[in-house]
Amino acid sequence: MNNQTIIKDVHVSPKKIRFLMDFVKKLKPVDAVDHLAYMSQHSARILKTAIQAAISSSVLALKTVPDMLKFRVLIIDQGHVLKRFRAGGRGTAKPIKRRMAHIKIILEIDQPKEKKIENRKEKKEKVNKKTIKENTKTVKPKRDNIKKPKKVTNKKL
Repeated sequence: MNNQTIIKDVHVSPKKIRFLMDFVKKLKPVDAVDHLAYMSQHSARILKTAIQAAISSSVLALKTVPDMLKFRVLIIDQGHVLKRFRAGGRGTAKPIKRRMAHIKIILEIDQPKEKKIENRKEKKEKVNKKTIKENTKTVKPKRDNIKKPKKVTNKKL
């Protein structure tokens, strides 16, 4: 079960938010909000509010506790670009690009992985028992292939 939240036209360059994205993806959303609160970058505050909005909407939609959520997708795309100019020397124009970002967050319920591992172990044990029964057939060696030891006689010459 997933919940998708998209925040469009955030007035920060997507490159500045992507610096934080790799760090945040590894954490749970609740822990990510706590860490972003203590960062000094402006983009950290924007990403924190986006994650808080995603958490609150997914808690209502999925009817879960915020601690049970994890990131499925966290994408930061480029949005609109406002093109402005500043006056330069000798009547030239110096271009300025004011970039915007779209933040897409998909949260899902984190299911415990222990049950899956136990099921895999049980399956392996069942398969191993079958193969052991099949492989334990007794095979009698052929007498022709067995080499008999030579008799050593102590003859005095």
